[in-house]
Amino acid sequence: MRCAAITSAGERCKLDATSGSYCWSHDPANVEERRRRARRGGKAKGSGELSEIKRRISEVIDAVLEGSQDRGRAAVAIQGFNALRAVLEQERKIKETEDLEGRIQALEDLQPAKSKGAHRWR
Repeated sequence: MRCAAITSAGERCKLDATSGSYCWSHDPANVEERRRRARRGGKAKGSGELSEIKRRISEVIDAVLEGSQDRGRAAVAIQGFNALRAVLEQERKIKETEDLEGRIQALEDLQPAKSKGAHRWR
């Protein structure tokens, strides 16, 4: 049986229903999990930059192997790519830390207030 959902294009979803009348992507029971995955997917924005760096590194390697690129210049370029990679990794760590801080704060905000000066988690 096909999913009963209507897509944003106005057509019926082409996937098979897995839970009642809907596929996993359209099942109302999966709304929170889809949101969680979408947030995580949004964090992968840097993966496009990493793909670009990987592509360019491959070009440099190919050029060296073909003999059209000086090995010394290629070595310096690879060092630059490594520096870019390190910056992207640092950005990822910062975003991850900020996300975790926000999630911890949200959990702490849900805890009832204790007597003045007492730690909420004890």
